[in-house]
Amino acid sequence: MSLETITTISPITNKPVVTRSGVSDADLQTIPEKATRAFDSFRRTGLSERQAIVKKALKLLNERQDELAKEITEQMGRPIAYTPKEITTAVARGEYLLKISTDTLRDTEGEAEKGFKRYIRKVPVGPVLIMFPWNYPYLTLVNSIVPALLAGNSVILKPSPQTPTSAEQIHRVFNDAGLPADVIQVFHSGSLTQIETLVRSPQIQLVCFTGSVANGVAVQGSASDRVAVRVGLELGGKDPAYVRSDVDIKWAAEEIVDGAIFNSGQSCCSVERVYVDEKIYDEFVSAVQDVLKGYKLGDPFDPKTHIGPVVSKRSAEAIQSHIKDALEKGAKDSTPENESFKSPPPDGNYVAPTLLTGVNHDMAVMTEETFGPVIPVMKVKNDAEAIKLMNDSQFGLTASIWTKDVEKGHELVDDVEAGTVFVNRCDYPSPDLAWVGWKDSGKGQTLSKFGFDQFVKLKSYHIKDYPK
Repeated sequence: MSLETITTISPITNKPVVTRSGVSDADLQTIPEKATRAFDSFRRTGLSERQAIVKKALKLLNERQDELAKEITEQMGRPIAYTPKEITTAVARGEYLLKISTDTLRDTEGEAEKGFKRYIRKVPVGPVLIMFPWNYPYLTLVNSIVPALLAGNSVILKPSPQTPTSAEQIHRVFNDAGLPADVIQVFHSGSLTQIETLVRSPQIQLVCFTGSVANGVAVQGSASDRVAVRVGLELGGKDPAYVRSDVDIKWAAEEIVDGAIFNSGQSCCSVERVYVDEKIYDEFVSAVQDVLKGYKLGDPFDPKTHIGPVVSKRSAEAIQSHIKDALEKGAKDSTPENESFKSPPPDGNYVAPTLLTGVNHDMAVMTEETFGPVIPVMKVKNDAEAIKLMNDSQFGLTASIWTKDVEKGHELVDDVEAGTVFVNRCDYPSPDLAWVGWKDSGKGQTLSKFGFDQFVKLKSYHIKDYPK
């Protein structure tokens, strides 16, 4: 039986840039077995030893940022001006998780009583399967792999076929840092059947999946008949922003445009819909137009480029279908003149940033995840209407409110149905705060001290002195 060939097509040229062989069904069965053997040894190491390995690995990752950044740009199309920052941000995030690990993983003492010692220990769950996406491969992976290893688990990595080298680079970095053999394993596969088989494996104790809602539901379904296995899901978003009438309009426009179209809008927490108080609506739209005039769409290896291609032809078609649907239902294309938007490089999957006005919730662009550089702006009468529309979504990942009245903004976000709420900021996962999706945006959490929870199980110790 021949192995599956997995080909990565560059979104810049639509030509193959990486090929990898899939794993045979026979070899697939050995992966959880190796992970179990590695876990049985690694779980017995001390936390200080695991911390030293993670610290060294993060240092090596930072030192290799230029090489890794080039691979990200080539494989998924983000401009080279920004890809090194993904590595440095991933390292900083990992360093924070490392810093809090001693306190987070320490035992919790029970009530003091003479003749007894009682405490709760956080013990590793076992082999962990991590499936992570192409849009931010290192940032999303570090959320899981660092706490997984610090807690004492073994890890199986399944990268997106779009960015296959990210898992290999992480594997290499940790091996170079002294991680024992098979504590991390990497496999490539485009087979849903193989993934289902692995999820059903009795050795796998936790599955961490980041990706689309449909694939997340499929992963959860594969694990549905296993009591022991846990499933953590980080899924899609349709993240709203609300601009109140008291805001500095030019500043808010700059921030929201960046939050909407950075990485070509290919982020689960990018701003995907904007609600603006009717009193400043026209002025805000004009300010967004001014901001967009300064953006450059083009070759992502040009350091002056702000926006590169989207990841695939299929993705480009889906984004354009949302734009077409909105225009057919009465929206207006209010994108300003920008020469780079008109003439991108000919071979890639380029979608120009698009500003849509006159939108409403009858349009897919306001209800379905677009995952592209589109800014739909809708007029609202007041705070109450804005909050109602923000909550009118199957998703609940992040949301932002923009106002000079910070106290009022704080009050309003209490009523917003999302796992992370911002006032005067957007698109920023903080490592000290839990990253958690509400509704169809996911379940479980990463980051912060709570990000360790899914990688441990509690074991209570009740020790009584021997009666004499």
